[in-house]
Amino acid sequence: MEKIIENFTVSANCPVRNVLDRFGDKWSILILMVLGQNGTMRFNEINKTIGDISQKMLTVTLRTLEADGLISRQVFPEIPPRVEYQLTHLGFSLIPHINNLATWANEHIVEIKSSREKFKV
Repeated sequence: MEKIIENFTVSANCPVRNVLDRFGDKWSILILMVLGQNGTMRFNEINKTIGDISQKMLTVTLRTLEADGLISRQVFPEIPPRVEYQLTHLGFSLIPHINNLATWANEHIVEIKSSREKFKV
């Protein structure tokens, strides 16, 4: 495996910090996974699928993901207005990496929880 050496000391120039900052929250990766599995979804469908996210947090997270170019939002001029969200090409390119992380987490959660219990003082 090739060792990658980069300068990570300047956070504004560090792509790793910049991207992981966005995904370090509680909801972004989960929303991307939901859209990756279900395709185009309306706001309430996403909300019901996730279950324990507030409407405000869902709105904020969807806006952030849209600003990053990972999802698109389409508004249909109907009464009441219909709004649909879906992954962009960039968002789809991230899904295999998220799935790998999710697989790793599922495979190692017991070991991680056990280690956490031992670490408690």
